[in-house]
Amino acid sequence: MLNNSIRILDFDDSLLNQKNLLIKYPHQIVDLKDLGPLARLWANRKIFNQVKERIGRSNKNSVTFLGSGDFHHVTNALLSELTRPFSLIVFDFHPDWDTLPPRFGCGSWVTEALKNKLLKKCILVGTGSDDISTGSMQTANLDALCDGRLEIYPYSHGPSRVFLRHVPNNLSLRLKRTFLSCQIEWNELKGKNPADFMQSIVKRLPTQDVHVSVDKDCLKEAHSLTNWEEGPMSLSELLSMIRVIKDNLNLAGMDITGDYSPINISGRFKALLSRLDHPKEVSAQNLDPASIAQINESTNLSILESIGL
Repeated sequence: MLNNSIRILDFDDSLLNQKNLLIKYPHQIVDLKDLGPLARLWANRKIFNQVKERIGRSNKNSVTFLGSGDFHHVTNALLSELTRPFSLIVFDFHPDWDTLPPRFGCGSWVTEALKNKLLKKCILVGTGSDDISTGSMQTANLDALCDGRLEIYPYSHGPSRVFLRHVPNNLSLRLKRTFLSCQIEWNELKGKNPADFMQSIVKRLPTQDVHVSVDKDCLKEAHSLTNWEEGPMSLSELLSMIRVIKDNLNLAGMDITGDYSPINISGRFKALLSRLDHPKEVSAQNLDPASIAQINESTNLSILESIGL
């Protein structure tokens, strides 16, 4: 079980100006700013292991804040702290299930997580970005859909098509197969009662232990200012689903990401790919730091309150 403290993995200073959060909760700050530019977006094995080693010296029974969504792959370091079989529920506008390198990257961390033998089932909720559109689906981890180990529930998304790849049957989608392609019709969250939807999920999980990973970019702009595009989910919908998880399962771990920080990245090649990957315009870019922190802090506090902290 989680205690009533928080752990901040400080890669980018994005949490340190959220004073109400720091006043309300006992906290531990793990200083990782020297590794931030090297770990942002992705890390090589050496850097990832350094991050993992430093985290290992801190309190693993706390809700963990990762900072920008550029560090979402660090969730895998947190999952390695779990010692019993568990399920993983991810709220994110992006599926992060790519099969292309790098291995320790924010766009492929779910694929890496599924290599963990203690992870029995993974549920992705709130996706809707172009990462599940037809072109990107060619490199998605479709094999993980086999036997229902992975289920993916966009908030709202039109049909996607996959060419020359097998798409397994899965509860979270409907398939229309042709000779050379397969059309995917998604089982959307939009229009559903979020509590009832999550109740149907938790009843089917094979474990009582669950780790919840929240990337605030799944939320509307009013509740989340990130350095990525924002999704269409309301804060009340997210909190309703988190409460169902808390009331029915053992919350063995939780991380929260999607706070805003200016992009500080190491290496020209990586910086170039960052410019190509990140959206050119984000809702936070014309706001002052205090306004950004106030909106993100309010959402962070609401999430913590939803699990009884």
